[in-house]
Amino acid sequence: AAMAAQCRLATRFHRVHGANVRLDTSRTRATRVQSFANGLCFSQEPLEPGQVFLVEIEEKEGGWCGHLRVGLTALDPQRLEVVPEYSLPDLVNLGDTWVFAITRSHNRVAVEGEAVAPAQGSPWDPFLRIEQVRIPRDTLVGRSRPGRYSHILDDLYKSNVLPATARRSRIGVLYAPQPDGTADMHIIINGEDMGPSARRLPAARPLYAVVDVFASTKSVRVIPVEYGFPSLQTLCRLVIQKHIIHRLAIDGLDLPPPLKSFCQHE
Repeated sequence: AAMAAQCRLATRFHRVHGANVRLDTSRTRATRVQSFANGLCFSQEPLEPGQVFLVEIEEKEGGWCGHLRVGLTALDPQRLEVVPEYSLPDLVNLGDTWVFAITRSHNRVAVEGEAVAPAQGSPWDPFLRIEQVRIPRDTLVGRSRPGRYSHILDDLYKSNVLPATARRSRIGVLYAPQPDGTADMHIIINGEDMGPSARRLPAARPLYAVVDVFASTKSVRVIPVEYGFPSLQTLCRLVIQKHIIHRLAIDGLDLPPPLKSFCQHE
């Protein structure tokens, strides 16, 4: 129960944040109100091992070069004298911080001399497995709204993948403990594990999530992740999606309207 309460607290933003960030009253939505920088945010509490801090991109802003940045830090946000303008390089240069830019491609980071591991599991597997961590995949996946040109995204939709920097894309970060007492940091993009993007993090220290609402990313929302079994509704969606040709075909199925909406884009 205590761990569950800690996880719930972590699924909102810290009161300490960049000068250009405005949080809503629940502290689950962060918006950069001006410029392209000073958009740093942190999780309210340190993450538990294997706990995902997941955000969905809600608003984009044209005219800027660069995208969302995410990672982990062992620095306590409350103890920062000044919140840095940038996560890269400013926060990273303070030490004990690991942050990566989310790009338009799905980049995996490999250790020098080591082959990049292929993505694990089928997109229809209801769980994403990262080492000893098992997470219901459904919440991790971002979905575009079906519409006039939705066929353009259908090949991506069949594998439950949106472009990493698109609106409604979901980006998560977690750390997986290792036998030597350290941890590997993993970034998850729309239900796909990018593999270890940083290794040998100090797992014995509190690790906070870092989200930099930078440049073309204007607003993000924290998505709570449940760690139990997938719901019957989720399992129904997986079966329906697996057997349809196009998302708009769901409209012709004899299903309750809320389930249709859930299958198409929630």
